[in-house]
Amino acid sequence: MVVLNRIYTRTGDAGETALGNGARVPKHSPRVAAYGTVDELNAALGLARLHAEGEADAALARIQNDLFDLGADLCTPDMENDATAKYPRLRMVPAQTERLEAEIDAMNAALEPLRSFILPGGTPLAAHLHACRTICRRAERLVVELAGIETVNAAAVRYLNRLSDWCFVAARIANDNGRADVLWVPGANR
Repeated sequence: MVVLNRIYTRTGDAGETALGNGARVPKHSPRVAAYGTVDELNAALGLARLHAEGEADAALARIQNDLFDLGADLCTPDMENDATAKYPRLRMVPAQTERLEAEIDAMNAALEPLRSFILPGGTPLAAHLHACRTICRRAERLVVELAGIETVNAAAVRYLNRLSDWCFVAARIANDNGRADVLWVPGANR
């Protein structure tokens, strides 16, 4: 187990940070932007949990843990060297996305079909989950952008894509199974 006695190291004072493999990169690098946005999503999910109870809270806790796995995956490039690495590298696996899919299917079964787009809002939990959904989409865009220039675990992209869907459906559940959804009324303010 790693013990973090000191929070500051001064090693980033010149605008660089260390990746999981020890390589130093600028703090504005696409890889750091990608896993930094995953961290931002995790913090937003923590805010959502303030309004969650029971199974919703437990599911959000599992997802937060997955997002730390995802951050560990993204901060350690060189996937081709995983087998020879000094320490085992943590990578996202398909089962994590499959769990999200099963949860989406179970939640969606309780909902009426959509007949309109939904405006972000409703209950406090739903509003936070909609914000999480948009942060998740940004994280996904950054990871896809990174994958265009460096090697990225495809399971990481799939997980983020599915997680934004999970947040959307969970927000509907939090809105009294969709009955309290705020519906878009096209042209209402003309």
